[in-house]
Amino acid sequence: MSTQPSALPERAAETTPERPWPVRLLSLKIGEYIDKMSVVWVEGQVVQLDRRAGTAYLTLRDTDVDMSFNVAISTNALDAMPRPLGQGERVVVQAKPAFWGKRGSLTLDARQIRPVGIGELLARLEYLKRTLAAEGLFTADRKKPLPFLPHTVGLITGRASAAERDVVENARRRWPGIPFEIRPVPVQGSAAVEEVCRALAELDDLAHVEVIVIARGGGSVEDLLAFSNEALVRAVAGARTPVVSAIGHDIDTPILDLVADVRASTPTHAASLVVPDAAEMRAQLDLTTLRLRRAIGDRLQRERRRLVELTSRPVLTDRTAYVRSQRIEIATMRRRGQLRIEAAITREQDRVEHLRRQARMLSPQATLDRGYALVTTPDGEVVTDQDQVDLDDLLRVRVARGDFAVRATAS
Repeated sequence: MSTQPSALPERAAETTPERPWPVRLLSLKIGEYIDKMSVVWVEGQVVQLDRRAGTAYLTLRDTDVDMSFNVAISTNALDAMPRPLGQGERVVVQAKPAFWGKRGSLTLDARQIRPVGIGELLARLEYLKRTLAAEGLFTADRKKPLPFLPHTVGLITGRASAAERDVVENARRRWPGIPFEIRPVPVQGSAAVEEVCRALAELDDLAHVEVIVIARGGGSVEDLLAFSNEALVRAVAGARTPVVSAIGHDIDTPILDLVADVRASTPTHAASLVVPDAAEMRAQLDLTTLRLRRAIGDRLQRERRRLVELTSRPVLTDRTAYVRSQRIEIATMRRRGQLRIEAAITREQDRVEHLRRQARMLSPQATLDRGYALVTTPDGEVVTDQDQVDLDDLLRVRVARGDFAVRATAS
């Protein structure tokens, strides 16, 4: 059984699985909501343009992301522009959003269309430049140095373009066989920013790619706008791999030149920056080798002359003279040592003799030599008191030369 119209919810928030809106009602509600919107000015890039019986249909694409709207405008409004409108041109459109319920599509009903002038573009770029500079994206301390000789060079450029030939041919002329990882992309137009960012991310993820070159030939300000796009500039600033900007000629200065790690004036110049010149390196190596050989030769000559000067001295002319002089010095020192030892022995002998005489004078023998005697009992006890001796005791008397026995008698 179908749901009666009177039973349908009035607002989207009131819908339920049991009380849903049919598609036609949703389309109607969206149309009513969009009809309430005011006229709006929209900026974008024209990617398609088709005229049909008084109405022109064009596709207006966002300059930074993959998003677009269909726009309908009268051919009279289109012809009122100061110059014919071409694909890829940036414009601002005054339009009223319109919703086509049968197809469920949103279009823009344009009233006016104006090209974005060069002056306005330059003013916007200058403002973006100041903003990025204030964030420090242009400072030298955040820029990464280029490798001396990269394992592989990443190249982002137009397909089969002159810029690709300039970079590859000149790089391989300088260093034959240098490998490349090439990503061909649109270098202008609506898809340029997205494709360049995608190629940059791919190359930045490859470990063997040690430097990335973004190159294209010269062109007008409009042609080079993609390389001043904020999304692309920030992608380059966040890359892990060093990036070389080689956009246009020396006078072309997109913002990419300021944020890249190195700026090349031309694609040919970029080739000279990313790889060394093998012939120049070989010449420098040969020159360094020659200088080293000369330095070694000069050093050898100086050492030979010094050796000749040393061997021509008298002490080296008579090879045994030095030995003889050392032998004489050793003999002299030995004689001095012997004399000092003999003198020391003599002094010690005199000292021993002096001590001997002193000991002799202080010994009991010296006392005996002066006529004294030493009286002892048979037990060897020295008699120092007459009370130690009884009558008829046998005593021993020792004199200077010998001893004899005596018997005590009454005095």
